[in-house]
Amino acid sequence: MESLEIFVSQYSYFAIYGLLTLGIVGLPVPDEMLMILVGSLSSSSILNLYDAILIAFLGTMTGMTLSYFLGNRIGKPLLLKYGKWVRLTPQRLEKVERWFKKYGIWSIMFGYYIPGIRHLTCYMAGVIGIRFRNYLLISGIGALIWCSLFITLGYFGYRWLT
Repeated sequence: MESLEIFVSQYSYFAIYGLLTLGIVGLPVPDEMLMILVGSLSSSSILNLYDAILIAFLGTMTGMTLSYFLGNRIGKPLLLKYGKWVRLTPQRLEKVERWFKKYGIWSIMFGYYIPGIRHLTCYMAGVIGIRFRNYLLISGIGALIWCSLFITLGYFGYRWLT
């Protein structure tokens, strides 16, 4: 955590954007902890709260857009070819697609709050071909709420503790 704080303090908004983009795509970045840290750095006037929320939102949306396009372009053939290695047979993939078509919009919006699910919903939205415009709207609403919530928690949590 200390090295994350040093990295964000040194590279500020570039670090926030890059780390959230990579974290949403699926690399092991502690997204929630990062945003709480960003909130605490905003509280101590190292970062601007509103700029931090905006940059976090943009990084999150970039990661979600990349994940969507990866899922859309290479997801289904990749899952059909290698899914058996993770016990995802074509029948299970069909079941997941049916479930996602029924609840996909809600899983995109609320999947942010569940590590691991957050990453899969982006790819699956692309795999099953949700219209990009709909995906962008729903994921944007979810991202704005998610970023604002965790950064604000860090902001007020830091002020409350000091």
